[in-house]
This record gives sequence, C-alpha cells and structure tokens, in this order.
Amino acid sequence: MNRRGEAWFVVQLLFFVALLGAPMVRRRRPALLIRVLGLGLLGAGAAVAVAGYRDLGESHSPWTTPNDERCQLVTTGIYGHVRHPIYAGWCLGSLGFEAVTGSCLGVSAAAALVVFYDLKARDEDRHLADRYPGAASYRADVKRFVPGVY
Repeated sequence: MNRRGEAWFVVQLLFFVALLGAPMVRRRRPALLIRVLGLGLLGAGAAVAVAGYRDLGESHSPWTTPNDERCQLVTTGIYGHVRHPIYAGWCLGSLGFEAVTGSCLGVSAAAALVVFYDLKARDEDRHLADRYPGAASYRADVKRFVPGVY
C-alpha cells in the first residue's frame, strides 16, 4: 500500500470521520459572531474546493500521484492562484464547520488537517514535478494554499 498514495487517502478519510464526529463528543453553543464567521469560512471553503474540483476536471485523482496519461498539469482558473485549492477549501470549510458547531475538539482536528494537507501537498508536488516538465516553474510562481502568501 502507498504506490499511488493510498496511505494519504486512508489518513484523510480518518480525518473526515474525526471532523464529523468531533461535534458529537463535546461542544458548546458558540457566540453568534463565531457562528457567522464559521458559516463564512464554511461557504468560502466549499466555494474554493468546488472551483478546484471543477477546474481540475478529469485530472482529479484521490491519489498523490498523477492518474494516467490523460491527466495534465492544470495551471489555469483557481489553479492560477493556488496550487492546492481543494485542500485549502477543505481546511477552510472544516474550520468553519467546527466553529459553527462549537466543537473545540473539532477545531483542533481542523488545525491538524491543515498540517496533514501541507505534508500531503508537498508529496504531491514532488510527484507532479517528476511527471510534468512545467511543474517546477509552476511551483515557484504559485503559492500552495494562500495566494501570494503560502
């Protein structure tokens, strides 16, 4: 296991289970401002992830290695602003969901998800550089998660 990145996929699945389950363990009713900010993050995260899925199209894969010969390096649309918008969207959305539900445990899991996706993105970037000649210059020009910042 892990020829295509299966281990990353399994850990990601465990994160999603933890993020969905955390509000059931222990939560508080957050202040209205926190709930509103959480809804904003949830909506922004969903929009960013959906744009990433849409722009990636058939090149999308759950694995960190490129799927097959039909796949290509996508550098347009939202990918012209961030290299990993799907991961960024899931991070924003997860943090927003946990804020809305008032789960401190969930917020911690969402923070850990950010670290996880950062590590997964680094691995994916290495595989993309091995497969696509333009990936190294793309990586130098476009930030990983936050346009112009990181």
